[in-house]
Amino acid sequence: MTKAEKTEIINNLTEGFKEADAILACDFKGLTVSEFEALRKEIRKLGGFTQVAKNTLATIALKNAAKEGLTLKETNVFLWGKDGLSLIKAASKFADNSKEKFAIKFGYIDGKSADAAHIDALAKLPSKEQLIGMLLSVWQAPLRGFVTGLDNLSKKLAA
Repeated sequence: MTKAEKTEIINNLTEGFKEADAILACDFKGLTVSEFEALRKEIRKLGGFTQVAKNTLATIALKNAAKEGLTLKETNVFLWGKDGLSLIKAASKFADNSKEKFAIKFGYIDGKSADAAHIDALAKLPSKEQLIGMLLSVWQAPLRGFVTGLDNLSKKLAA
């Protein structure tokens, strides 16, 4: 790899990492090409990006993007995007489906480094739409109880 190619990779990663809300470093040993392409396709649907890069180049890009605190070892695939929660959920789902071939090692989420356990906990959170639905259900509960009480009262008075 020439110096110009390395510089281009570092610049591309730096720009991507600067704009990302979440960056995940994952182990992908054992994935077939078709499985890896399925992962890329899923991440791309969410507006995210996938890149396999040398650790030295990725470390420089992370430093340039002011996202330090991650120590890179072994082989890594980097996933990043603006919608951090969706990215985490998709990567976690993929990791669950291919347990021994793909694993999330660590990441950088909302300005802080995060280990695999923290990322797994975030993946289990409900989505924004589910949270809004839960909130609306809680808000409607008193009104629903009041209407049910009025309905029961009217039935009792009619009888």
